[in-house]
Amino acid sequence: MDSAHPLVTKRRYVTADVFTERKFGGNPLAVVLDAEDLATEQMQAIALEFNYSETSFVLPPDDPAHTAKVRIFTPRAEVPFAGHPNVGTAFLLARENQFEAAARAGSFVFEEAAGLVPIRLLCERGLTVGAELRAPEALSRRTALSRDAAAACLSLNPSDVATQVHAPQVVSVGLPFLVVELASRDALSRAKPNLAAHAEFLPLDGADAVFAYWRAAQEPASPEETILHARMFSPLDGIAEDPATGSASAATVALLASLGPGERAERTWRIHQGVDMGRPSLLLGRTTIRDGIAVATHIGGRCVAVLAGSFV
Repeated sequence: MDSAHPLVTKRRYVTADVFTERKFGGNPLAVVLDAEDLATEQMQAIALEFNYSETSFVLPPDDPAHTAKVRIFTPRAEVPFAGHPNVGTAFLLARENQFEAAARAGSFVFEEAAGLVPIRLLCERGLTVGAELRAPEALSRRTALSRDAAAACLSLNPSDVATQVHAPQVVSVGLPFLVVELASRDALSRAKPNLAAHAEFLPLDGADAVFAYWRAAQEPASPEETILHARMFSPLDGIAEDPATGSASAATVALLASLGPGERAERTWRIHQGVDMGRPSLLLGRTTIRDGIAVATHIGGRCVAVLAGSFV
């Protein structure tokens, strides 16, 4: 820790595995509960110490009508919004006494750099078991990348990249990702990050990570639900692979919903991620479409508390 900003106060942290029903699955998250007077460089150093894909820091809200201000850091940088930190932070705060009233109401609102993030708590038998967020921004479609370049980023052949529905493209609902559809589950299994290609083609329109997915065949019994299998690589941000990426999943389902049949105003999505790296995750999405535009995108899932402690 920078000696100019010593940590002299004992601070509490808690961790959870997010988008899973069992410990040591899903995406691990650390939440620092007493972050009010931490400097930005201290938060960044703490996030690097935890070395999870993200660490969140809870501060008092600017508007007392909101639950908290939440800042989110990867090991290398602060991000304006992310999926599993919101879901996991809400789940963990629901267990804290100072948030008891909001937890009873069943909803939180977090202030973040990308905007306000409304969150609905998921409860069973009186216990909070997870959370669902609403993305803070409408879908934005940004620069497209060639099939060859996208394939290179994933160490795949160009024929492994599907372009019938959309080209590889940067999309965002609060945090941008390059989203690439693959032609088969086998291609998804074979994908791995090519650091040289990432450095050549990224960052692009703010995106320094690649979210690759394969769309499973539609189940006739569930025509309104679509199943995706996904992986996310961000070596430029120090994350070789992420087990569950809510912000990228949200942007992807918002894109697919806006390109899908116009009569389906409401759709649900199941995104399986982390399977290929031994941390299986399940993300549940909902989209609302009006006039071909995704006007609301939700991502949620279950969580499991894992660790609690303090540092000085």
